[in-house]
Amino acid sequence: MATFLYRLGRFSFRKRHVVALFWVALLALAGAGAAGAPAAGNSSFSIPGTEAQKAFDLLDERFPGASADGATARVVFKAPDGEKMTDPGNKAAVQETVDELSGGAEVAQVSDPYQGGGVSRDGTVAYASVTYKVSGMELEETSREALEAAAEDARDSGLTVEIGGDALQAVPETGSAEIIGIGVAAVVLVITLGSLLAAGLPLLTAIVGVGIGVATITALASTLDLGSTTSILASMIGLAVGIDYALFVVSRYRAELAEGREREEAAGRAVGTAGSAVVFAGLTVVIALVGLSVVNIPMLTKMGIAAAGTVAVAVLIALTLIPAVLGYAGRRVRPAGEKSKLLGGGRAKDKADRPNMGTRWASFVVRRPLAVLLLGIVGLGAAAVPAGSLELGLPDDGSQPTSTTQRRAYDLLSEGFGPGFNGPLVVVVDAQGSDDPQAVFQQAGDEIKALDNVVNVAPAAPNKAGDTATIAVIPDAKPSSAATEDLVHDIRAAGADIKDDTGADVLVTGATAMNIDVSQKLNDALVPYLVLVVGLAFLLLIVVFRSILVPLKAALGFLLSVLAALGAVVAVYQWGWLSGLMGVEETGPIMSMMPIFMVGVVFGLAMDYEVFLVTRIREAHVHGEKPSQAVVTGFRYSARVVTAAAVIMIAVFSGFIGSSDSMVKMIGFGLAIAVLFDAFVVRMAIVPAVLALLGAKAWWLPKWLDRALPNVDVEGESLAVHDRAADKDDEDKELVRA
Repeated sequence: MATFLYRLGRFSFRKRHVVALFWVALLALAGAGAAGAPAAGNSSFSIPGTEAQKAFDLLDERFPGASADGATARVVFKAPDGEKMTDPGNKAAVQETVDELSGGAEVAQVSDPYQGGGVSRDGTVAYASVTYKVSGMELEETSREALEAAAEDARDSGLTVEIGGDALQAVPETGSAEIIGIGVAAVVLVITLGSLLAAGLPLLTAIVGVGIGVATITALASTLDLGSTTSILASMIGLAVGIDYALFVVSRYRAELAEGREREEAAGRAVGTAGSAVVFAGLTVVIALVGLSVVNIPMLTKMGIAAAGTVAVAVLIALTLIPAVLGYAGRRVRPAGEKSKLLGGGRAKDKADRPNMGTRWASFVVRRPLAVLLLGIVGLGAAAVPAGSLELGLPDDGSQPTSTTQRRAYDLLSEGFGPGFNGPLVVVVDAQGSDDPQAVFQQAGDEIKALDNVVNVAPAAPNKAGDTATIAVIPDAKPSSAATEDLVHDIRAAGADIKDDTGADVLVTGATAMNIDVSQKLNDALVPYLVLVVGLAFLLLIVVFRSILVPLKAALGFLLSVLAALGAVVAVYQWGWLSGLMGVEETGPIMSMMPIFMVGVVFGLAMDYEVFLVTRIREAHVHGEKPSQAVVTGFRYSARVVTAAAVIMIAVFSGFIGSSDSMVKMIGFGLAIAVLFDAFVVRMAIVPAVLALLGAKAWWLPKWLDRALPNVDVEGESLAVHDRAADKDDEDKELVRA
């Protein structure tokens, strides 16, 4: 592989005009597709194989035209202080709003609060439910504007009016913090590479890669039903790995220049060595992201594949566009150790021979490996303690910022009707095979009324055929509470008894039940996902490092860092520690997708650092150094770059903490803290400590396996052989001349 990538690097450097034109054309093509595509909304949500989805599909079949999958909105009204919603003036204003909403082209039905029990007992709050014929993703912007205009007209009458539901799909905003994250990355690159131009190359190429990836996602969003969150997460991961991969290639290029190589040769060798590490690091990230498909939740699968595609683009850009732009930069990119005049280049060095920080740190670790190892494990273990209290759920309008109309509508409904009103359960009774369906409906309603944590059970509403009915159940607690989850399980248990007695199916659905089923499905999939992803990456790393213990150590270190990161997420978003600093307005259960998504992404990123750091150590070992000295040599050349890469990733991920979307905010924090733990505790402390303790045993591999494995030559040994052969040819030519 090293030889192929070496040739690719030289080709890209030499034919830079062709390579640059290709990537610019690809960016323009993706941009044109995105510009002409309809805007992405929230992805349609389905969970194959769950009871909630089965009930939802049954509603579509038995209640045709009911728009079971249509967008919904709740227009919530509150009377001024001292007044009631039943006062004639307020009642007239609400009636006007209902009539105005009913005229919408996409509106299927609007409920009248005064005829459907939509007024609170104290008379201060009322609501009208709006059901649309199409899903929230397909809803025309004119329908949203009409909804907001109707609410504004009602406000003019003196009422407080807010809108909840999925009809108002706000595209998440990441805020200015994302720009700050990129700014921090730029500063780190300048410090690391010692040149404004060299620092600009990774940023430029990463932005090109993310632009291609996000523009492609945007162009395909409507066709493939990709939500707006998909492009945000793809840009988050693509930007971080794009900068890192480019940084590793540029750093190696400067190191090759420092050894006296010509620029084209240096570009080829940078791609042949650091590029090999980029390929395998990128493969681990892609495996982890594509592996999310095993969960069988379409939205999560699409998010993973989209992000994996952006990572693949970042790898290809690092291998081709980076050497091309290095060719354009020419002598303005200086050898390692030299700085531009603007940053102090040309000044005398007082301590030219002093070991760098990476050398000093690695020397310290190999002298006291056991103490460093124990300290690292104990520290991560302490950070992981809160993970034992992890509670999972999915965000609803109650987790939105208080500045949004959705959150204010949620709070008004809780105030007027109780917290459970925001998460009604829909019980679907399928009595198609029963002799007396009406008796089955009555029995189901009576048994649900007898359960704990139930505030109200509406009368059964049968379909035209009379064989299927829906029963609306209002829980006593808020949707994301453990009490509501227990109620869902209790209704399902009662439904099993009814099925035994009558043969009728009793299914629970609705947004709350759907969230509960998602959490359960994700919990059940976590172990198979870990086995699949870690197993595949473990095999890949055996090929890369030609060792059993090094990949095993890498996997165990990853588990430590991800558990510690989950502990930090629980402490902030569930317990409320530092919630003000992180902009957490409402603590509660951790998003159900968080653990499995974090496992996938963090595993891929953790293996990035493992590959970049340990390949340098193995390279020194393969070239004859003793194990402990190889650790020091590896850190001398790679610690600075890996540290810079980690700081860049932390800065980029932290930028998404400012997002208005609670899911993006939580993922941004989780990934940032996970990279912090993994890069600075696991890879910088635990890895060298373990390698120092293992010594030569770290690189043990059974002979039969050594013969069976392909030689991918990540260390560039074939290039060294090429050098020795070239040197021998030069010597022979000199002898002939003599």
